[in-house]
Amino acid sequence: MRIFSTNEKGFIKTLGTILKRGEADTSKVEAAVKTILNGIRQNGDKDLLKYTERFDGVRIRQGQGLRVNSREIQKAIKKIPKKDLAIIKLAATRIEKFHKMQVSKSWAFTEKDGTILGQRITPLERVGIYVPGGKAVYPSTVLMNTIPAKVAGVRKIVMVTPPSKHGINLYVLAAAHIAGVDEIYQVGGAQAIAALAYGTETIPRVDKIVGPGNIYVATAKRLVFGIVDIDMIAGPSEILVINDGSGEPSWVAADLLSQAEHDELASGILLTTSRKMAEAVAQEVSIQIKHLKRQAIARGSIDRYGAIIITKDLNEAADISNQIAPEHLELFVRKPFKFLQKIKNAGAIFLGFHTPEALGDYMAGPNHTLPTGGTARFSSPLGVEDFIKRSSVLAFSTQGLKKLGRNVARFAEIEGLEAHGKSVLVRITAS
Repeated sequence: MRIFSTNEKGFIKTLGTILKRGEADTSKVEAAVKTILNGIRQNGDKDLLKYTERFDGVRIRQGQGLRVNSREIQKAIKKIPKKDLAIIKLAATRIEKFHKMQVSKSWAFTEKDGTILGQRITPLERVGIYVPGGKAVYPSTVLMNTIPAKVAGVRKIVMVTPPSKHGINLYVLAAAHIAGVDEIYQVGGAQAIAALAYGTETIPRVDKIVGPGNIYVATAKRLVFGIVDIDMIAGPSEILVINDGSGEPSWVAADLLSQAEHDELASGILLTTSRKMAEAVAQEVSIQIKHLKRQAIARGSIDRYGAIIITKDLNEAADISNQIAPEHLELFVRKPFKFLQKIKNAGAIFLGFHTPEALGDYMAGPNHTLPTGGTARFSSPLGVEDFIKRSSVLAFSTQGLKKLGRNVARFAEIEGLEAHGKSVLVRITAS
């Protein structure tokens, strides 16, 4: 891994290159995605099946095979070792427990004149969950996207995932069953996003689409936003570790590589006050990477977007971290809770030597769907609040209307909206 100090001439440029890695030019794929979206909006299942055969190499007949039936799900569950099923269930239990703490309740208050004001919480009716295929298998994505929706009270959860000649991964099907997915369809890519956004003869239209995907999926989500809601446009994964020279270098290296194996665009950055630690971590990365099954992917990530930065002190490290606003932030320092006060921007924060980021990916409980690419400056992890709507509730008494009515009418007059004012005055004069 590259080691450099913040006082070096090329520091800002090098860091900027790393941070801009996810700014993909979508113009080349946007035209293709628009064609897919328009085709499915107009032709439904016909184009959905056409694109599934073209892009996934799987031929599915009209009216048959798109939806995964309950027998296939039960078969999958029987094939999985009981120990593995227990692990998925434990993760689901912990994720549910955490997200239940996020539940919001409707509320109201009554003013002295009898006026009632409040807020009503209503869950979304239908949510679509995209679960990617490709380079890895993601039953954890199923749990993290489904469980908060269930906790929120969403009535129907529809999952889509790319098909293959060997069928949908057994663990993905098992996770969907455990989490409470209502319907599963074997369709992926931009065509799956289109089906969820517009609806087809087979796949119901949803109110919101969540879940990560490739550039075609991300572009499709961006283009259908407004017709449906979406969670976020997720970029490449990233981890930033802040270190004060303490702790075990091999642990830091392992944590950096845990993100590097995701894909070649993933980024792992260490900010440390110690050159000795910097050199030790770099050496450990070079040793550990040789033993990874996904060595080529991890090496591509580390070589292009990995970095070890020596800071003059922890305050400078905190400032840099807040500018980066990382998806995953590890405070690998002696006094992590004291240092936490300096952190303003991060998707998830892992404190201390015994809290590796991978805990958050699978088993801890908090959601692993996090803001990437610096968006933690203004956005938050996926949670129960993403699957609800808030409605304001207003019920004025006669006295309450009279108290505010003429002020409202004057405010409307200031804005040149005469009818607004009259709608209030007509009630005041009648009572």
